[in-house]
Amino acid sequence: MSVTIDLPEDISAALTEQWDDVPRRSLEAIALEAYRTGALTESQIRRLLGYETRFQVHALLKEHHVPLRYSAADVEADVAVHRDLGILPIASRTGATGS
Repeated sequence: MSVTIDLPEDISAALTEQWDDVPRRSLEAIALEAYRTGALTESQIRRLLGYETRFQVHALLKEHHVPLRYSAADVEADVAVHRDLGILPIASRTGATGS
């Protein structure tokens, strides 16, 4: 889908004075609001903006004070990945010390 926005000349001039790339900033604004309202996921935002990593999305969200949606299930999934990679000891899940 292609979207065209017609701006009055004075508004276009004001935005151009403040933003180096009005089309890009407009796309980012749409992406931020879509994430904030739950319309798009982090992965969709990454693809939409052409980012290589989710950390770039996180930086954009942080810059614009948009909270990251990160559930308990997300935490568990990340812990499992770290455990599988050997980054996190298996004992840490239960709080055991391994002795």
